[in-house]
Amino acid sequence: MAKTNNPLLTGYKVSKNATGQRFSLKSRKGSTFITKYPDMSNVIPSAAQLQEQSRFAEAVKYAKRIVQDPVLKAAYKARPGSTVYHSAIKDFLGH
Repeated sequence: MAKTNNPLLTGYKVSKNATGQRFSLKSRKGSTFITKYPDMSNVIPSAAQLQEQSRFAEAVKYAKRIVQDPVLKAAYKARPGSTVYHSAIKDFLGH
């Protein structure tokens, strides 16, 4: 990891995004680091990981359905400090 003080790269909006999938900017303890974008092409997920990914995809579908329907969104009780979308995902997953 390379540490940078370049103001163009240490901005709040840029520091948490991958840029062009060549490198990633990470911010830790007030310092910004440039790291190589992770290559996940050779990673084979386990059966449990695939099951959890599928479960999470279902949770996202459930949350999107609630957010897109104004009646359901108004009736849904969001958790304190959270959005309806994130609350619906947590409720679906049982967290």
